[in-house]
Amino acid sequence: MEEHAALDGFAAIAHRDRLRIVRMLVVAGAEGMSAGAIAAALDGSQPSRVSFHLKELEQAKLVVARREGKSVIYSADFPMLSDLVAFLMHDCCQGHCIYCDKAIKLFALCTGRPTPTDELPR
Repeated sequence: MEEHAALDGFAAIAHRDRLRIVRMLVVAGAEGMSAGAIAAALDGSQPSRVSFHLKELEQAKLVVARREGKSVIYSADFPMLSDLVAFLMHDCCQGHCIYCDKAIKLFALCTGRPTPTDELPR
């Protein structure tokens, strides 16, 4: 990942609602969520406001949109999010993994097949 793409990604999630949207879409997985469902989950935010945030996240390539009938369904762009985390962690710890212990444990939970019983540490 190029530095400019990382900057775009981090800038996009540097807003509370956009970060919450990305986290919601990660949980939703490939099924994704409609803008209306996202708005409802954001404590009833205005759909126009949610659309603005989704457009920002799309421009940063952190979410993808697809049309299903009359609805637009948004989902996390997992390869891009993975690249963003990898960019941040690339030089992590300088060989001293104790500093990255929390992240390493979280990544170790990833089996590629999330189940409803998987819990993410906070």
